[in-house]
Amino acid sequence: MKKNIQNKLKQIELEKGVEILYAVESGSRAWGFASPDSDYDIRFIYKQDLNYYLSLWEQTDVIEFMTEDDLDGSGWDLRKTVKLLAKSNAPLLEWIYSPVVYYENEAFMNQMRALAKDCFSPVACLYHYLGTTKNFMDVCEQEEVKLKSYFYALRTALAGKWIIENNTFPPVAFMELLPIAPQNIQEKVKQLIQIKANQDEKYLHPKEELITTFLQETVDFNKENAAGLRSGKKMSEELDGVFRELFID
Repeated sequence: MKKNIQNKLKQIELEKGVEILYAVESGSRAWGFASPDSDYDIRFIYKQDLNYYLSLWEQTDVIEFMTEDDLDGSGWDLRKTVKLLAKSNAPLLEWIYSPVVYYENEAFMNQMRALAKDCFSPVACLYHYLGTTKNFMDVCEQEEVKLKSYFYALRTALAGKWIIENNTFPPVAFMELLPIAPQNIQEKVKQLIQIKANQDEKYLHPKEELITTFLQETVDFNKENAAGLRSGKKMSEELDGVFRELFID
């Protein structure tokens, strides 16, 4: 499948007249709790030619595609990406630290990862994860729950807890986050991962009170500790430099 994805990305470059600088897996396959029928969530950063950036007029800064073999692609233009990095955008940071990489311009990504550490805003990222967890809480309280909902809620709840406890951006891989949960939660989650690995996305699982109680406790903990977190550094000049370097021969 990796080769199919790389071929699709080359096709996008030719069709759209862009240069892809970085492409990764996002979603459940990057997080480590995919179902057999999960899509491939391909995320990428691309560069246009110089005339695009010199234009006076607003133009699209996103490329999206969906294929019959479950490739769900979404890419962001370089300028959009750099601006989002300045804001410590959590989804972008997850791309940057994804464990599944399809392609990267190494020099560019070394700069991006270095700047991501300085731009990282614990408070901004915590509120992102807190909001996502809360969006899943009602679903997780139902008598039957899609395991996908449990894992989305658990991942973002633990990501928020990680930020509070470590003051760094959390690991993208779920199993690297799990050790900060209590032992009984870890054991239950590992059981659910095995079930999810053998069920399709439509499978409904009986409500797990242990999980929902832990989620609510973690949401409360994250909310209580949010106010004391710092913001990221302002890196405007450095980010401008990374952007401009890509147009210097």
